[in-house]
Amino acid sequence: MAYFGSKGWLVQQLKEAGIRRHPVERKKLETYRTATLIGLYQKYVKKNQ
Repeated sequence: MAYFGSKGWLVQQLKEAGIRRHPVERKKLETYRTATLIGLYQKYVKKNQ
């Protein structure tokens, strides 16, 4: 279980939305910093809710 807002939580939410790799660089999400993951979360997950 990951804590709300943590890096693990962000990765979990992005994977549930179907995003397993960075849309541009095509690297695994786990290799990115939390700030980058927050941007992806806001762009792809939060926007669709």
